[in-house]
Amino acid sequence: MTMQSAPGSRDVARAAIEMSMSRSREEEMQYKKALLAQEILSAAVDFGGEFVPSIVRIIERTVIASKREGIIGETHLEEGGVAGAAREALNQITTKALGMNVGGKIGIARHKDHVAVAVYFGIGLGHLDEICIGLGHRAI
Repeated sequence: MTMQSAPGSRDVARAAIEMSMSRSREEEMQYKKALLAQEILSAAVDFGGEFVPSIVRIIERTVIASKREGIIGETHLEEGGVAGAAREALNQITTKALGMNVGGKIGIARHKDHVAVAVYFGIGLGHLDEICIGLGHRAI
């Protein structure tokens, strides 16, 4: 990903999607390093479980990973921005995921006041998974 000007909301969204789609920890670290060179902070966290009872845990993990990786600080504004973006991403996949198991990765990216959260999940049972992605963005 090469950019000629300062990253904007589209670049941050793309970064979150790339982080959520990373296939391994090594690939995740490569993306993270490349994004950092462009002043985009990023993180990813794996997730799996039954969708509905897991919604709160997914949002919590997103906020915790964001804090741990220095993407956000301890303010309500930053925590709420990341939580809101995560909630929006989950809303986009809810109709497919209701009553099902999900498994995949959550990607988070931030540049200045733009923060994006992407969820890239397999939804379903075993080898009959439906693949979907949700994306949320907030300005904080």
